[in-house]
Amino acid sequence: MPVARRGRRTALLAAAAALLPLLAAVGPAQAAPPEHGVGARGPLVVGHRGAPGYRPEHTLASYELAVRMNADYIEPDLVPTKDGELVARHENEIGGTTDVASRPEFADRKKTKTIDGAKVTGWFTEDFTLRELKTLRAVERIPAVRRHSTLYNGRYQVPTLQEVIDLAKRLSRQHHRRIGIFPETKHPTYFRSIGLPLEERVIRVLKRNGMDHRDGRAIVQSFEPTSLKIMNRGLRVPLLQAISTSGAPYDTVASGKGPTFNDMVAPAGLKEISTYADMIGPEKTRVIPNRADGTMGTPTPLVRDAHAAGLKVIVYTFRNENQFLPRDLRVGTSPGDYGQAFREYAAFYRTGIDGVWSDNPDTAVEAREDVRGN
Repeated sequence: MPVARRGRRTALLAAAAALLPLLAAVGPAQAAPPEHGVGARGPLVVGHRGAPGYRPEHTLASYELAVRMNADYIEPDLVPTKDGELVARHENEIGGTTDVASRPEFADRKKTKTIDGAKVTGWFTEDFTLRELKTLRAVERIPAVRRHSTLYNGRYQVPTLQEVIDLAKRLSRQHHRRIGIFPETKHPTYFRSIGLPLEERVIRVLKRNGMDHRDGRAIVQSFEPTSLKIMNRGLRVPLLQAISTSGAPYDTVASGKGPTFNDMVAPAGLKEISTYADMIGPEKTRVIPNRADGTMGTPTPLVRDAHAAGLKVIVYTFRNENQFLPRDLRVGTSPGDYGQAFREYAAFYRTGIDGVWSDNPDTAVEAREDVRGN
């Protein structure tokens, strides 16, 4: 652990210990969770984009349903509008997650851009003011798989980060437990290149809302180390380095120097991550890869190595449908039917991971209870 983070953490832990009697007295709605948000109930369950197994992703309805399903955190991916407001979308291209393609007044906004080195055609949040974006309505991103979610097409707006925070605070009061937020900066190198840097906006919003604390009320993530290092200088919140299955973060690609994702999961790479972050978020096959025939294999040493480096491990992304499961856990032949998701969760929880991102938070929570009961 780097000296600055170790000293700060030691002081905060001492203060938290002194406050424990007071926290017990004020009740669960006000009590702070353990450091970094990894709670006594077991591994964290993060509502990945809310509960998109049941509602269109990154909508207030999706986030609220995740909390009702007992998720510990809700996750807004963040992109900016033309006027610099942070909104929750998985990508800045919104043709597949809103009804913008059916809006003739925005037909001339369709463009082709290069995002992280790839040509993308569609409609982009940075070409809309927040007021314009609020006229759009969310739609189901993968309707062929989640046909039932199309029932909710057209019902919900694109929310701002502030609206997600307000929702989390309201639901914390209603459910008498702290609901954390787990935002991700999307394409930060690209947005810096067009004069809409994400980091200063995230820092400003979290500070304004009293969320700049080490107690886990907010955890910030990114695939790009540069983005995390900027926020490490401006925030006290825990930070998570997301790690894909292959390739390299785009800041590495753009600058021609820096780690690949394979570099990051090696012991030396994990040690380096610990100098600016507190957690890693690997894609799940980094923890339990599939065999050549597509069936579930055996765990890698990543969880053990990360813990040895002082890093917690939150794994993405868990989904109930067959097409997202190892071949031996599928039921039937329809890609959209549910498979044996409980078996997958059980295998991952047994590796000692500290949390999961899930499109189906109710399944993740129930699977966690199964493991705790055994």
